Amino acid sequence: MTSLFPKLRAVVDKGVARVLIDNAERRNAFDFSMWRALPAILSGLERNDEVRVVVLSGAPSLPFCSGADISEFSTVRATAEGGRAYEQSNVEAFDALSQLGKPVIAAISGFCMGGGMGLAAACDLRIAAEASIFGIPAGRLGVGYPPAAMKYVVAAVGPQTAMDLFFTARRIGAEEAKACGFVSRVLPKEGFDAEIDAIAAGVAANAPLTLRAAKAAIRAAAQLPKALSFEDCETLAAGCFDSADYAEGRKAFLEKREPKFTGE
Repeated sequence: MTSLFPKLRAVVDKGVARVLIDNAERRNAFDFSMWRALPAILSGLERNDEVRVVVLSGAPSLPFCSGADISEFSTVRATAEGGRAYEQSNVEAFDALSQLGKPVIAAISGFCMGGGMGLAAACDLRIAAEASIFGIPAGRLGVGYPPAAMKYVVAAVGPQTAMDLFFTARRIGAEEAKACGFVSRVLPKEGFDAEIDAIAAGVAANAPLTLRAAKAAIRAAAQLPKALSFEDCETLAAGCFDSADYAEGRKAFLEKREPKFTGE
């Protein structure tokens, strides 16, 4: 399966959906059409039972995302009204990533700047290649972030680091991003895509209902925007114990073999 959006391509293979950011002309900046397209792409992946995990990354040889397309700041984002509409499209994209019922991995290589850092912050798991560069240059551009978008960054790095990044507009490397909790792992650049594929395949092999319940519970515990209630999270967790996958997991453990989960 491949999506019809030219600058965002979704390719599904063996339970893993790769959403590829492909805007080479603008150094992989996210333009207005891409912000609006991402929720629709993710909605399709949510409905696709073949998909167990989603990986968001730059297309081959391109950086993760250099931020929002600055060339649009004087057009679609030229007024307060236009700015609000643009920011709303940003928030809807962030929410679509965060609220997807399936795990979402941000595979970060190269630049992860501004809105790109916001996209990564909305993902569940962030893994970076060595030499990746992070930053939020809003203070040098005069743009504002609404609380709904800011909450993802604060949840990822905490209020002190968020203040630091926004106030100074400085750039940080992959190791500092790991130290502040923005990424969970830093991997060698050589073989990075292959390692991401292996990690995603491992996630895809796990019990889908367990992963859905875990994601919902973590989002609720972190008080992320539009998280499920604790009661709804408990319902999802309880459903795992009534599932065929729970029986399969126990049986596979006793038989000393790999489980084969169906999501039922």
